Amino acid sequence: MLINLLPDFFAVVRSPDPVEAYQRYFDEHRRILEPYWLNYVVDPHGPHFADVVRDTIAARREDLVAMLDRHDVVALARSAEQQAIAAFECDREIDVVLMVGVGAANAGELVVDGRGIAFACLEHFTGVTNPTTRGLGLDPELLPMWLSHELAHCVRYTSPGSSSELRSLIDEADGSYSYWETGRHATLREHLVNEGLAVQAARLLAPGLAPWEYYGFQRKQYLRVRELEPVLHRAIEPDLDRAGLGLRLRWLSGGMSDEARTVQRVVAPERSGYFLGARMDEDAVAELGLARALRASAAALTTVAARRTA
Repeated sequence: MLINLLPDFFAVVRSPDPVEAYQRYFDEHRRILEPYWLNYVVDPHGPHFADVVRDTIAARREDLVAMLDRHDVVALARSAEQQAIAAFECDREIDVVLMVGVGAANAGELVVDGRGIAFACLEHFTGVTNPTTRGLGLDPELLPMWLSHELAHCVRYTSPGSSSELRSLIDEADGSYSYWETGRHATLREHLVNEGLAVQAARLLAPGLAPWEYYGFQRKQYLRVRELEPVLHRAIEPDLDRAGLGLRLRWLSGGMSDEARTVQRVVAPERSGYFLGARMDEDAVAELGLARALRASAAALTTVAARRTA
């Protein structure tokens, strides 16, 4: 189901007391906004909530308003949603949320009470970088690609037919996904194939983009990861079946120091695990098809890849 929070957010900004209005907005949409804050921003019940809200309200959004005048983002999102439902053979309902965010994430996934949520923060899709909103300046035409990526995660996390580690961990957590807690207990192999499958899904549903855009890379970063690919595969191999939040952050998160990303005297480029995971999944997607691959265990995906390269 498509949920458009943009009108409610702009009503907050126009309110005589926007900070108080944001609290009401947060309370009204708590099912979405509370886990969004917990996973991608800060604890909404902690001391920094009000500071972040004040910064968010004060941000200039002329670029976002202009983009929304030029592009029918609801139609873009609805088309991406319908394509994903068909291509991924969705067997559980997933919410697609359009919103204005308060942090660095341009898109992401959540699971609340066993229901997947794929969200996009549209201040990042204006085509213009904006330091007041932390907007990344992504082309709005990239929105379907990013939503496809997040919808693929939701299928892997919630489908009754999914054999993924992440689905089992979410089930054990009463149907809730946490980047931090779930991420701490899943193996690095599961994290890699999970992101790799989402990249493959985005390629299928949004073809024709520059190859680095599917990873969220700049061209220079993409070329460097490709150059280092054999070295990175050797460096990551000993840790594939280990679990730990540090491993996830090292290979799949931005903002980590060079020291944190150094493995066997090699500094892995930021988020290079997206590329490695996509390479690990290529053969399985080709043999099983995307819908089956999204639901396959990491071990099954690895077995298919090993067999096809033997």
